[in-house]
Amino acid sequence: MKRTFQSLLTLSLGSSLLLAACSDDSNDSTEETATTTAEDTSWNDIQEAGILRAATSGTYFPNSYHEEGTNVLTGFEVEILREIGERLDVEVEFTEMNVDGMLTSLNSEQIDIAALSISHAGENADKFNYSEPYKYTYMSMIVREEDNSGIETMEDLEGKRAAGAATTSYMKIAEQFGAELVIYDNATNDQYLQDVANGRTDLIINDYYGQTMALTAFPEIPIKIQENLFFNPSYTNFSMKLGKDALTEEVDKALEEMHSDGTLSALSEEFYQGEDVSVEVDMDIPTYEIEE
Repeated sequence: MKRTFQSLLTLSLGSSLLLAACSDDSNDSTEETATTTAEDTSWNDIQEAGILRAATSGTYFPNSYHEEGTNVLTGFEVEILREIGERLDVEVEFTEMNVDGMLTSLNSEQIDIAALSISHAGENADKFNYSEPYKYTYMSMIVREEDNSGIETMEDLEGKRAAGAATTSYMKIAEQFGAELVIYDNATNDQYLQDVANGRTDLIINDYYGQTMALTAFPEIPIKIQENLFFNPSYTNFSMKLGKDALTEEVDKALEEMHSDGTLSALSEEFYQGEDVSVEVDMDIPTYEIEE
């Protein structure tokens, strides 16, 4: 089974939908009105086609991966999307791609929805529509078991080698605290983890729950989560093209129903070893601002 830490969980610091402000220029206003009117047919178009085109990574266990033995695409976010499709009475058609591919495909309307939570504080904050959250989490870091990779505080990241995918919030945090970035492209979990253990890298910052699952899958590798360094609570949601308000509303209705009837909790417990990641964690966790 291919399992990677390629991050599709970029930090989300806001809680409300951010839409682009209207321009005072009359021509811009006319163009925006026409565009908004056209884009408001987004849900009708999907209903008529009977297909919701969704993007997912296919390589990020336990959110999106291929089942061992059958190669069937599954995972927490995949099954949420399938359930949304059931409730909206449309077929969900999956395409697997990386983060950059998702951003491009949303804007070019090759896909309708992406399992990609874009930072609401970043440069793309006002360029997309966002669904209600379906997962809450926080950041942690994997270090060597024998010596914590020499890391006891965030300031100890200075000069350390942080492993991860390029341009993620995880890597931006590491860089801000002075770490040297070691970029991986869709590497498997065992490669990431072994490299920390053998000293090629020193740490991996990522989603706490995802890291817990990875450590469980590879108990023989002498690494651990630094239990004194939890930070930047965040949530994960689905992203859609800016202005696709009708589609966003339908997706939100389905997610709210899934929250209310316990479906999200049940799916979380299935994929996260009994943990309910669909509710916020009751912990005092510090937040470090991410510089763009």
